[in-house]
This record gives sequence, structure tokens and C-alpha cells, in this order.
Amino acid sequence: MRAPDFWRHGRGPWPRVLAPVSRIYARKTAERLTRPGFTAPIPVICCGNVTAGGAGKTTVAMDVASRLIRRGIAAHLLCSGYGGTLKGPLRVDPAVHDSAAVGDEALLLARIAPTWISRDRGATARLAVGAGAEALVLDDGLQSPTLVKSLSLLVIDGTYGFGNGRVIPAGPLREPALVGAARCQAAVLIGPDEAGVLDSLPPTLPVLRAKLVPAEGAEAVSGRPVFAFAGIGNPQKFFDTMTEAGAILVGRETFADHYPFDEGDLEALAKDAAALRAQLVCTPKDHVRLPPAWRDKVIVVGASLAWADESGLDALLAPLFPGRLVAPPPATLPTAAMPMAAPTPAPPVPAEG
Repeated sequence: MRAPDFWRHGRGPWPRVLAPVSRIYARKTAERLTRPGFTAPIPVICCGNVTAGGAGKTTVAMDVASRLIRRGIAAHLLCSGYGGTLKGPLRVDPAVHDSAAVGDEALLLARIAPTWISRDRGATARLAVGAGAEALVLDDGLQSPTLVKSLSLLVIDGTYGFGNGRVIPAGPLREPALVGAARCQAAVLIGPDEAGVLDSLPPTLPVLRAKLVPAEGAEAVSGRPVFAFAGIGNPQKFFDTMTEAGAILVGRETFADHYPFDEGDLEALAKDAAALRAQLVCTPKDHVRLPPAWRDKVIVVGASLAWADESGLDALLAPLFPGRLVAPPPATLPTAAMPMAAPTPAPPVPAEG
């Protein structure tokens, strides 16, 4: 489904009309979070958010897992398998499973590290530990009580922020922003703070700043006319990445997040692209949902994170891996009340766009 416009701006009567239902939703979420969860014998790092839709959780989870793996730590990834028919708990096998079975995000994660799906994060954690995991990285799961977290990162899209600030269905929030932030040890703000979220965060919460930069496939579109399409939480982020990659964006089409493309969709897109003499382009997350016959006809362009200060993230991770992850020199992590330096690129990690 597409998020309604009033989730972003709060205009019209619906936020007020739906407010009583939102209070019930928030109360049920709070009650669910009081349930006890499994405490894993290894560090558990949650990359979550408080909004419905794409804030960049998968991108951050892939970056964190890759960071640990480069330093010799066997990280495994856990996600819900949203959009797939298989409920798990099971380990994703890209040679066997497709997006219809395990969801698009699970297939992206499985490119980085062993990946497990189930809404019960505790169940997948037990399996991953048994399979030799030395760290668990959750893509989403901040509102899941089934697994105790060692470190929780609140991922925020700087252009969308917390929308109209209301809880589902009156707004996009899974829970009040301050309630979710209180369970986190830091926030990750992706992109410029166009929504003014820094003013909404606890002033003592450390804030890590990052931006999306072109990665996988960017060189293939530089200087070329392209027709871009995306079925992700915030398609504009992908279109901005295309422009930054040097592509000539002559056409675009948006679809609902996790949209299941079929032959008819691709034929219509190809016709529009041909009329503009442009190449079809999509995100990695969309590409795994294309009909197999179309995957060689569409160029994939991904994005990766460039951190403003990677030492801030390392400082949060280092205490979880004594003697294995070298901590940077002691420093005060930036908070919501402190100005940030401009991001500087880090080694790219393929992401969902």
C-alpha cells in the first residue's frame, strides 16, 4: 500500500478522526514490548525505526554487518521476511528462495552475510547462534520484544522524519518517537535534516549522520538518459541518487513499497522508456522482485552510506566486542543538540537504494 498524504503533512480531518484508534495502537504496542525476550549469548545490534516504511534500516544493517565481517566477526542478519510467503524461522538460500518466498529485503541481506527470517527474532537468534554467529544484526525489530538487544540504533530519514508525528493509523509512527528513542543508544540520521527531527529527539541521544551515495551500477548510467522506477518506501531517494550518479533522468514511475511487478508492469515501463529512448533502471530491492526474464533488461543502481564520522559508530560497537573491535580515541559522540560536520565518503556497501 502507499502511505496516505496526511501521514506526512497532517492536513485534512483524518489525523483527528483516527486519533482514538492511534491511542489503542500505541497502547497495544507498549503492552507487547513488556513481554520477556530471549537473551542471546552474543551481541545483538538492532537497526530499527519508529515509522512505517523505508527509513534506511536495511542499508544501515548491511553496513553494520559488513563492518563487523571485515574485522573478522561472524555477523548474521535477522529480518522478518516481510512480503514473503515463508514465515520461518529459516535461513535464506538465494539459490532456492525468491522474493515471493522470503521477501526482497532478505535476499539483499543474504548477499552480505547469513540471513534468517521470522517475525520471532528470538527463534532465529537461537538458530543463528547454533550456526556459529558471533554477532546478530537486526534489520528492523525495534518494536519486537522476542530478542533482547545489546545496542539499538534509531534510523531516521532526514527528508521524511517522523511525518505528522502521529501513531498509526492517524500517522506513520509505530509508537511515539520519544518512546522508541528512549530504548535506543543512538540515532542514525540519513540525509539533511529537512524534517527538523533533531529538535524532536532527546537532547542527550547521540546522533550519527550519514548520506546515501551512488554505488552498485552507477558507472553504467552516468551520462545516459534513463527511465527510473522504484517500489520502495521513499522513491525520491532513489531518483536523487540517480541524478548524483550523473544519469539523465528523463522519466520516472513510483510504485508501492514491496510492489510485486508482473509482465504487464514491465512491458508498460519498457514502452514508456522506448518512447523516450531511455534505459530502464531500478534499485537492487526492486530488481529481486522483477520477473526473471526482465532482470537482464533493467540496470540496477544501488546506494551506500557515507558516514560523517565513522568513529562514532565504531565507538558504539567496540564495547560489544572486547579486544576484537578496536575503539577509536575517546571522544564525545555528537547529540541532537550539537551541529554536525559534512559527511565524508566511506567504502561503499551495496544497499537497497
